[in-house]
Amino acid sequence: MTDYFERDDARYTKVYKKHTPDILAAFGAFDDAVFAPEGREIPLKYRELMALAVGLTTQCAYCIDFHTEACVKAGASDAEIAEAAWVATAIRAGGGYAHGRLAFKLTEQHRH
Repeated sequence: MTDYFERDDARYTKVYKKHTPDILAAFGAFDDAVFAPEGREIPLKYRELMALAVGLTTQCAYCIDFHTEACVKAGASDAEIAEAAWVATAIRAGGGYAHGRLAFKLTEQHRH
């Protein structure tokens, strides 16, 4: 996905552990709560599909890899993953459309 992405990049977590163990632990607890298998209103499969869509939108290779696997483990079908990808695509394209309007607004301001 990128020239820098490798599956064993997690080994660099040791830098966080050494310098900011408290923040790393807090982030881990937060992430565990967000993706807890039970006890949330939105079923895990849908939370994972949302996470995948966000990863696709931000183009984070690590998130795409991790949450694709998590989607499969949570029971997401290929069709559901495809739709999540299209949702991400629509949002990303919509951002370009909406920010294009901002460019028109700024163009108008710069001409006056």
